[in-house]
Parts: sequence; C-alpha cells; structure tokens
Amino acid sequence: MSGQFEAIVDIDRPIDEVFAYLADGRNDPQFSPRVLRIERVPDGPTAVGTVFRSTVKDAGVKSAREFRITTLEAPVTLRWAEISKNTVMAREGGYDLESLGETTTRVRIFNVLEGHGLGKLLIGLALSAARKDADAFGQRIKSAAEAAIPAH
Repeated sequence: MSGQFEAIVDIDRPIDEVFAYLADGRNDPQFSPRVLRIERVPDGPTAVGTVFRSTVKDAGVKSAREFRITTLEAPVTLRWAEISKNTVMAREGGYDLESLGETTTRVRIFNVLEGHGLGKLLIGLALSAARKDADAFGQRIKSAAEAAIPAH
C-alpha cells in the first residue's frame, strides 16, 4: 500500500533563490525537526544523482535515510527517491515551483510513501500523520526559507 501527502505554500522570495535553498537538502533540518543530521554526497552542487544521507527520528525511532536526486530542472522541478530500505519510505517526492512575480514563489511539496514488511501495517498511520502535518510543514518551509534568504 502507498499514498501521497502534499502541501502548497507561497514564499516571499524569488524563485531562483527558493529553488537553490530547497535543492540543498542540508537545509532540511531548518524546517523538518525529524531530521537530526544530513550530508550531501558528493559534497558539491546538487545534481541528478546526488545523494542526501540523513538520520531522522520518527515516533521516537531513529533511522538512516538516503535520498537520490532523480530530476533537477532549475528553477521549477526537483524530484527525489529514497534508496535506503526502511519499513515506511518515500518512493518519490519533490518540489514544484512557480513564480508568482519577482518576489513570490509558490511551492508544492509532495511525498509518495509506501510500506515494506511491517511498514505495510504502519503506512496508514504514517500517511495520516503526514497529511495532518502537511499544512504546518509547508508553513515551516516558508518560515525557514524566508529567514535564510535575504529579502530584496
């Protein structure tokens, strides 16, 4: 079983700068409290094939996660796939960005979650929690990006 959650948020910063901020997954801890540590491999500009390795904490349980960038079309599309093997994982995720003028960017974030093994029993709970938090997650992305990217 699998399912998707998504959020849409308008960020008061230019699309190129928002894309650059989101494409650097090392910024994830600024808006995702579940991310305890993250690194980019190789350590250079994010490109198709770049892997982000992280340690996350979900429901009190720490796990190692690896996501590979599968599509990068600046400044509008970023896609990833989880390559680590976890009970609940993001088969696909991404950001879609749209310029709403010189200083505002609409961002849609989504993740398609799926369960493996015991995760097949947990996926419903994981999806419910992710969907319940989706709007707040979008607001955390907005707040973090606006704090990190200087206003013009």
